[in-house]
Amino acid sequence: MNDEKDRRRREPLVEDRLGERARVFGAERAVLAGIDPGDGSDVESSMRELESLAATAGIPTLATVLQKRARPHPATFLGKGKVEEVRRAADELAADVVILNDELSPAQARNLEEAFARKVIDRTQLIMDIFAQRAATKEARLQVELAQLRYLLPRLRGWGAALTRAGGGIGTRGPGETQLELDRNKIHRRIQALERRLRRTGAERALRRKRRAKSDLRQIALVGYTNSGKSTLLNRLCDAGATVEDKLFATLDTMVRRGDVAPGRSALWIDTVGLIRDLPHDLVPAFAATLEAVRHADLVLHVIDRAATTWDEDRRVVLGILDGEVFADGDERPPFLTVFNKIDEVIEPVDGRADSVAISARVGTNVERLLVRVGEILFPDDRIVDLFVPFRATGALRAQTTPDQIEVLEHTDRGMRIRARLSADELRAVEAAGAVSASGASPRGPR
Repeated sequence: MNDEKDRRRREPLVEDRLGERARVFGAERAVLAGIDPGDGSDVESSMRELESLAATAGIPTLATVLQKRARPHPATFLGKGKVEEVRRAADELAADVVILNDELSPAQARNLEEAFARKVIDRTQLIMDIFAQRAATKEARLQVELAQLRYLLPRLRGWGAALTRAGGGIGTRGPGETQLELDRNKIHRRIQALERRLRRTGAERALRRKRRAKSDLRQIALVGYTNSGKSTLLNRLCDAGATVEDKLFATLDTMVRRGDVAPGRSALWIDTVGLIRDLPHDLVPAFAATLEAVRHADLVLHVIDRAATTWDEDRRVVLGILDGEVFADGDERPPFLTVFNKIDEVIEPVDGRADSVAISARVGTNVERLLVRVGEILFPDDRIVDLFVPFRATGALRAQTTPDQIEVLEHTDRGMRIRARLSADELRAVEAAGAVSASGASPRGPR
């Protein structure tokens, strides 16, 4: 077995027709490589993120090689000397794969694969592979397969001369089709089949969205950079049981849960897929449910990992993706509230702004304050009022409110005195039925 593996490593490798060389597997170990263009970008953080992506895919990192270079080499991405350095490191450490922190052209991938005599994948392929491993819903799996096939198609290469010859022999002479052309045609047909199935699942998703829209419940979308703590916050607010891991892309499927905002005020909280810088364009459709949730939300909570050294850049990445993919056509934006998360891991104080709340979803710090701000945005005309409700008005009160909105202060022989959280419309309805103010409307009190 080892002899066969060594033999294959010595041979020049090319990507196989089924895309095996575009995948990473848990038994493999990697050397990471990238370039520093010297433009002030935080390359070291980007390489650490690449290492985290590899770990999420189940691939341990053996070494990291970085080259200072203004622009990638057109043929090999890395310079000639650095290619040799990476090859030696991969040989000495017995690495199975070299992962590049950028998207490679088909020619660059082929040349590096031959120079390293081992599999080469880029950042885009790695992210796609993570999605393929972790996607749980039918639609997500279809979207990821479609993205992988579209990425593979221009990179498809034959395996030696036998696969690029037209058919020969009795009954097969003539121009015919090469094996490579047959493979391309097969991929085209699979892409068309996936697109048809995704149109159907898209219609099903639109139907579910319409059903939610018919509900009186407000919708709150949690968005943010991957691993910012959205699922932890959803669990804190709704006891949702969402998967929480210290990994990138721990959540790949949109989760919707009902949870309280204030007494008598519930909403649908929607956990979405975490975004990431340099998001592969072919994977954008896999975020369709996430992007639609943002577009149709009544409120968007932008969750930011304030403990991350790159938190401000992560914030700009998320807003840039939303601007480019969700609101590019000038669609009306829902209100945004910035949520600085993980403040329990930050030494210096986090500056509060009018449009932000600093919390720790894991510990629970300031989560009540967050709910108050959400209530102020979603239910701006709610008031805490003291009312005297005669018996003839109790039916209207029950029709307009839920028990959670009401605190009974006193029962009398003519009715009851209550303290209630009511909107302007609800207050008008119960007053029209005969309720009268006991102390006048007061500003919104504490939850």
